[in-house]
Amino acid sequence: MEKVKYQVLLYYNYVNIEDPETFAKEHLTFCKELELKGRVLVAKEGINGTVSGTVEQTNKYMETMHNDPRFADMVFKVDEADGHTFKKMHVRPRPELVTLRLEDDVNPKETTGKYLSPREFYEAMQDENTVVLDARNDYEYDLGHFRGAIRPDIETFRDLPDWVKENKDKLEGKKVLTYCTGGIRCEKFSGWLVKEGFEDVGQLHGGIVTYGKDPEVQGELWDGQLYVFDERIAVPVNRKEHVVVGKDYFDGEHCERYVNCANPECNRQILCSEENEHKYMRGCSHECRVSPRNLYIEEHNLSQEEINERLRRIEQEDGVKQS
Repeated sequence: MEKVKYQVLLYYNYVNIEDPETFAKEHLTFCKELELKGRVLVAKEGINGTVSGTVEQTNKYMETMHNDPRFADMVFKVDEADGHTFKKMHVRPRPELVTLRLEDDVNPKETTGKYLSPREFYEAMQDENTVVLDARNDYEYDLGHFRGAIRPDIETFRDLPDWVKENKDKLEGKKVLTYCTGGIRCEKFSGWLVKEGFEDVGQLHGGIVTYGKDPEVQGELWDGQLYVFDERIAVPVNRKEHVVVGKDYFDGEHCERYVNCANPECNRQILCSEENEHKYMRGCSHECRVSPRNLYIEEHNLSQEEINERLRRIEQEDGVKQS
């Protein structure tokens, strides 16, 4: 019996949607009828989504969307998958597709950085007068990034404009290149850079996903893996060489395995080996390890004696008092 093939679709489109709430309800019904799973955001400024399903289901979705004049030219980035990459289907109305919360919002249809193809981006990165600015979150950068790219000291995308204002000296007089997963964040962020007075701003058209699939560049100059917002967590980009850049949160060893801190009140994402997950009871700090809500302790049904023994081991091996 032939195995059913699945696909993951990543897409966005900046286009006017008059009533996002009604659209979201109707779109959720449509997606559920197709038996898709995923996450779709809808705003007055457009749509942004990732869905998974069988090849037949996802092809039907793309066909139906392209038949709507608003989405006729929408580009879908398609990945093969072994099965669904989401547990449920969500379609939610939002004030913004990407959260920048600018006082003076940017309309990418009017102002945005110059689109660069993967080949153009690859060549521009190697110009000595270029700075490459990662427009993603810190945990995304830590798993993988373009070689030599700047890692802004931010936790969320909305913090990026303030970081730029505080670090203008690093960018002024340079060609500024920016990139993100599928391109949607750069549409707005590069437009904001142009509005701020940066004269030479380029963005990777189609994002890292497109760059990795490009038959010519084949993901070259990308190190590590690409963080994705579904159950896969990480996917490869560079098809010529694989350089591991991720480092284990606890011991600094090379690592590309993400886990969430076992304390749900923290839930911090950390790179962590399986061995260290067990040693530290998946807690990113002593407070999280001894939290009464620690899910690792619950999952493994650890007794207080076993918890104390692990805390003693950490104290002994790391020289850090666990009390």
